[in-house]
Amino acid sequence: MSKLLGYVSLGCAKNLVDTEVMLGLLKDNGYSITENLSEADLIIVNTCTFIEKAKEESINTILEVAQHKQTGACKGLIVAGCLSQQYQDELFQEIPEIDALIGTGAWDQVMTAVEAIEQGNRCCIMDSITNIYNERMPRMQTTPRYSAYVKIAEGCNNGCTFCIIPKVRGAFRSRTIESIKAEVEKLAAAGVKEIVLIAQDTTSYGIDLNNGKPMLTALIKELVQVEGIEWIRMLYLYPKFFSDELLELIVNEPKVCKYVDIPLQHVNNDILKQMNRPDTRQDIETLLKKIRSQEKHITLRTSIIVGFPGETEEQFNELCDFVKEIKFDNMGVFTYSREDGTAAGAREDQIPEDVKEERYHVLMSFQAAVSEENNRDLEGTIDEAMIEEIEPGDKGTLLAKGRLKSQAPDVDGNMYIEDCGEDLQPGDILTVQVEQGFAYDVVVCPVNQ
Repeated sequence: MSKLLGYVSLGCAKNLVDTEVMLGLLKDNGYSITENLSEADLIIVNTCTFIEKAKEESINTILEVAQHKQTGACKGLIVAGCLSQQYQDELFQEIPEIDALIGTGAWDQVMTAVEAIEQGNRCCIMDSITNIYNERMPRMQTTPRYSAYVKIAEGCNNGCTFCIIPKVRGAFRSRTIESIKAEVEKLAAAGVKEIVLIAQDTTSYGIDLNNGKPMLTALIKELVQVEGIEWIRMLYLYPKFFSDELLELIVNEPKVCKYVDIPLQHVNNDILKQMNRPDTRQDIETLLKKIRSQEKHITLRTSIIVGFPGETEEQFNELCDFVKEIKFDNMGVFTYSREDGTAAGAREDQIPEDVKEERYHVLMSFQAAVSEENNRDLEGTIDEAMIEEIEPGDKGTLLAKGRLKSQAPDVDGNMYIEDCGEDLQPGDILTVQVEQGFAYDVVVCPVNQ
């Protein structure tokens, strides 16, 4: 009889890939996955520590899951990921229900942790954070069968003053093109149609392998040759290495989604400098205008931090004006989170929480209006769409839910087809015309071909 494994994966898609590798290793060693945590013999919580809210969610999840050791079948609780790496001593001392801690570079030793638990021991595995998975590692895909994340690099060299990631994930290190392509070929053979390339800084891919010169375009040119892959999407494209060659590839390669996700964080030059960002407002504007000037529409997404230490009302207003001017299609806004061990966290000029929250809501209200305007401008346009769910609609009809090629999984809005009929299935890709655009979602109809 196989043992049952339950899991909770928190945080970003990069963390999810680590979770999937651990699940693959456990599956190869006789475990079966259950969604019912109360019946799981072993539970893994893969944690996030990026911002304070993520830490709180991680800790609350650990405490909730720990209850299954008293009320359920759980005999072992493993806590992995960034929170484990950063707060290993505190977690072991304050949450005795934790049986094993696994650091960000030790996911491949999950069976060592399991063996220790089976022998009645607690263990803490915090090996060097220079590890990176490859195509030979077993991986159990938890995303829908037709879409998968592919981590092309690990760690970060940017040293942003607000971010703890380099300390918990290590220096930037890229996988080889051969390794990534081999994994994508395996995913395609399993039915994956969309791959989403991720790294902490995706445009820096390859700088450690190629004398400081990025290799993202070379990678993409290899991946578009993989049969079965229809969409290639890239997230976290930092401006520094966003080249004209990369833009040309996005515009002209049919498989590459016309989608650019650029985490800018701010636009005021003084704030950018204090964040240790290498770009100026002029650099950013030049790049964004170049993207906007293309004949084919490219969806623009960004992420912004409000309430960075010392941010003045004037600097915040500059940011708001910029957002209204550029009209990003999608935007994620975060209130600044004071992180232990960061330069910004040590500053005395922290912004009060209520001011940060107010700025968050102001900026999000601007963006909601911009997004609605942009989606209304899409009415009448033609795009590709991927079906994700079929559910009952009004009056006995069926409603299809999914994403346009211009919408990324998990972070953007949705696409709906009303009265879709019975022929569509999850994973289908079809040509559609946008009928209605709303603040975050669109309603479309199929285009007969």
